Amino acid sequence: MKTPKLLPGTENAYQYPLLIKSLLLSGVRYFPDREIVYSDISRYNYLTLNERIARLANAMEKAGVGAGDTVAVMDWDSNRYLEAYFAIPMIGAVLHHVNIRLSPDQIIYTMNHAEDDVVLVHDDFLPLIEQVAPQLETVRGYVQLTDGQNAGPTTLNVIGEYESMLAAADTEYDFPDFDENSIATTFYTTGTTGNPKGVYFSHRQLVLHTLSTAITLGSSDANALLRSDDVYMPMTPMFHVHAWGVPYIATMLGVKQVYPGRYEPNRLVQLFREEGVTFSHGVPTVLQMVLNCEEAKTTDLSGWNMLTGGSAPTQALSAQMAERGINFVTAYGMSETCPVITMVNLSDEERTLPMAEQSAARILAGVGTPLVDIRIVDAEGNDVPHDGEAVGEVVARAPWLTGGYLKEPEKSAELWEGGWLHTGDVGSINSRNTLQIKDRIKDVIKTGGEWISTIELENLISKHAAVSEVAVVGVPDERWDERPVATIVLKEGAEATPDVIKAHLKQFVDSGEIAKWAIPERIEFVYEIPKTSVGKINKKLIRSELDA
Repeated sequence: MKTPKLLPGTENAYQYPLLIKSLLLSGVRYFPDREIVYSDISRYNYLTLNERIARLANAMEKAGVGAGDTVAVMDWDSNRYLEAYFAIPMIGAVLHHVNIRLSPDQIIYTMNHAEDDVVLVHDDFLPLIEQVAPQLETVRGYVQLTDGQNAGPTTLNVIGEYESMLAAADTEYDFPDFDENSIATTFYTTGTTGNPKGVYFSHRQLVLHTLSTAITLGSSDANALLRSDDVYMPMTPMFHVHAWGVPYIATMLGVKQVYPGRYEPNRLVQLFREEGVTFSHGVPTVLQMVLNCEEAKTTDLSGWNMLTGGSAPTQALSAQMAERGINFVTAYGMSETCPVITMVNLSDEERTLPMAEQSAARILAGVGTPLVDIRIVDAEGNDVPHDGEAVGEVVARAPWLTGGYLKEPEKSAELWEGGWLHTGDVGSINSRNTLQIKDRIKDVIKTGGEWISTIELENLISKHAAVSEVAVVGVPDERWDERPVATIVLKEGAEATPDVIKAHLKQFVDSGEIAKWAIPERIEFVYEIPKTSVGKINKKLIRSELDA
């Protein structure tokens, strides 16, 4: 068999590495006067952004940070965090996104495991970091981040205050070329068992994810969510999977960016209105809180493009978005996938339907983005039919998926068993190559030899007019192995009883959508459903509370 011809002349050509610094080139070329806004605290243009990134690099170098070191960030969503997204990896160091919502013990574990050298910490987190600092084994200094005129008092070994350090630093930095496979970022998954697991991504992976996701968000008329004239505001924390990678995309495109600081629903709506925001993203629970806040009741939300993921949205949420004039689209991924690997792509026929009738299509996980391979496999690793009915585990390949878990070779091998990344999700694929997530493998309810999708049951319950939020879990049952239990938050002023919810579900039994044993015998009404540190429903905690 003949081998492909190699490209001639490569020994003379510049070997262009895919580095994060390349993503900075376009924005300042295209729209140098577009703004980077941090709540009501600061605003400046792209020329200043690039200058501040150079200043931060010089400040870090003066503080003794070099290639291979790890710099942790503990901040709200801010312009400072955006600057760190670029400056820290661009000098060859590793940016550790610390999940500020983890418990103190987990924060200690992740910072020691990542071997953090320097920590950029907001004043709001000084009490937390002062509490854990004696147990941090590798940290040698802290940089204080403050939103006020003066930094708060602290007992930490402070290298300096962020703005003062930048003001004293040079405005130019010659960012070097190096191996594109160098680690750029690391963060920790919010697992429900054991210690959090560290994932890591290279410059090459982040650049390729940026390019692919930018194409997906902007090129298709079916879901044009983020283009050059849009205004971007995240509602996914910047410590969570690079805020889904969108800050890199937004900076590459040169769009106006609005960073809200600490998430507060009313403030998010105010910023949407005052700054002309057109694109945001967040998990369904955060989007629901935004829709239900006081500011949203008196604000025209039409024209807001919204991407959701992290957990399955319901048709009820999609319909509510449509009623408010929000263009609502679902994507799929996980921490290990950087994260985006699929996104909804409406067909020509679906696009002709009224918005409210598109809900069923808009809440699916979508089609693989460019350069992504998706399979559905059975327990033996064999492909299952793409008929929309057959189910199996979702496995994936793409050039930006994490190579494994930091310092955990056995778990890394399990993640990549058979050369495909195993997501732990159960799904199906239809004839249009659209993925539908049925459930997490660990959340599927096995009852009487059959299985029930908690996601499907949640979706059907959410269609009841009185339901605001719902979570379904399986609990042990002597006769049936497991039985579903529904916990429900009712809308303000609404009333319902377990019998009312069961009667509501009976119609879906009659239509053949679910089996009669899928109707929960136990229905609990609660004021709040527990969430994880990134806003997902915490089903492990719900199960433990039900068992108590």
